[in-house]
Amino acid sequence: MTFEKTAIEGAWLICLDRLEDSRGFFARCYCEREFGERGLLPHVAQCNLSFNVRRGTLRGMHFQREPHAEAKVVRCIRGAIYDVIVDLRKPSPTYCRWAAFELTDENRHALYVPPGLAHGFQTLVDATELYYQMSEPYVAGASDGVRWDDPAFGIRWPIPDPLLSEKDRSYPDFAA
Repeated sequence: MTFEKTAIEGAWLICLDRLEDSRGFFARCYCEREFGERGLLPHVAQCNLSFNVRRGTLRGMHFQREPHAEAKVVRCIRGAIYDVIVDLRKPSPTYCRWAAFELTDENRHALYVPPGLAHGFQTLVDATELYYQMSEPYVAGASDGVRWDDPAFGIRWPIPDPLLSEKDRSYPDFAA
């Protein structure tokens, strides 16, 4: 694996080093030691799948509040997504900044999202599926979010009029 720093402090794009031959390829996609060497939370407490029927589906921007803040490793295993993170950590040098990445079943990149960031994605094709590794189990009472179109961030999504849940549509304006 190769780890590429992103414009958001503590977030990393993880790319595969493929060992290819006529049968296909083999690649390691997670290593506790390599994550730990970079200061990333290597513990995996929960894994989740997200299947999305339609292109333009938007899920986000989600996070868990302390003391249940979580790190995530997000990988698109079928289809393609526009994956977005927003830094909500007040002491961070990248506070209130956002960054986006295209994760696809072809590029096989993953995104490491540290605790304290909001995360969301928009599907770029029908029948898109994601696989998440989470450092903490989901706690319903700690679940929170910021609005996908909040002017405080100015996120530019690729597909207008996204398919959203009522919950994702109704988060209040962010108060910095």
